[in-house]
Amino acid sequence: MQVEKIDTFSGHGDCVYTLEGALESNQFFSAGGDGLVVRWVLNKPDVGELIAQIPASIYALCLDKEKNQLWIGQNFDGIHLIDVETQQEIKSIKITTASIFDIKIHENNAFVGLSDGTIVVMDVENFVVRKHIKASDKSVRNIAINSFSSEFAVAYSDFSVKVFDLQDFSLKLVVNQHINSVFTVCYSPDYQYLITAGRDAHLKILDVNNQYDLHQDIAAHLFAINDIKFSPNGKFFATCSMDKSIKIWDAKQFKLLKVIDKARHAGHGTSINKLWWSEYDDLLVSASDDKRISVWRID
Repeated sequence: MQVEKIDTFSGHGDCVYTLEGALESNQFFSAGGDGLVVRWVLNKPDVGELIAQIPASIYALCLDKEKNQLWIGQNFDGIHLIDVETQQEIKSIKITTASIFDIKIHENNAFVGLSDGTIVVMDVENFVVRKHIKASDKSVRNIAINSFSSEFAVAYSDFSVKVFDLQDFSLKLVVNQHINSVFTVCYSPDYQYLITAGRDAHLKILDVNNQYDLHQDIAAHLFAINDIKFSPNGKFFATCSMDKSIKIWDAKQFKLLKVIDKARHAGHGTSINKLWWSEYDDLLVSASDDKRISVWRID
């Protein structure tokens, strides 16, 4: 496996916390501590377009692909809804005084994860709150949707992963495999496995069809794992960490294939917070506390 860094985007003035794909496969959005939401084009190096400016840190972006509208989670305030084409704010709603760590949309429901342990379920069409799910007092860090089995998995800072029904939002299962905060959860493309990770730096491979029993436990990084993303073809997945590295794994055998870091590949110099793997030229994008976004070609 060969890795080449092909670009660095350096438009942000603070840590970059989140990435989200656009409708076009060669475009994506970024946001972070400076409150800027920027659209980037992978085949037009370092040409960033300001989409929105929010007066607070942004940890969560989610694109409503049906409407081409971007949901922006403003810390300590709520949700701002931006029309991507006109770059105009359509609506906003104050739903919390907590931090918003994740937003996921499935059909007409938006799931918003808060730092006070609440999941706010919003009606996408009417942009109103439908329900509050309170299963912990600790932060909701990440949400993964499993449309195949009609459930969703949630990473919590209480060291657990909780699985909820996608229709009635009832709690189905609590998985306690980690010994510290869980930061990220990601279903495999075939929904056979849920991969979870967090502050304990371990990857937990959970067997979805066997009550989420532990299939494999991997000591994957030196420090906390912040994000997991699968490649578009489903053959690989990538992890990123506070240890400043990205690691590429085989999705079948869960074997480590490549380490991307500063020493070997001129990688990031600080914590890597988020990944996005594009269908355009199979490029992997990483965002970091160093205010930069790196683009990687992995052959």
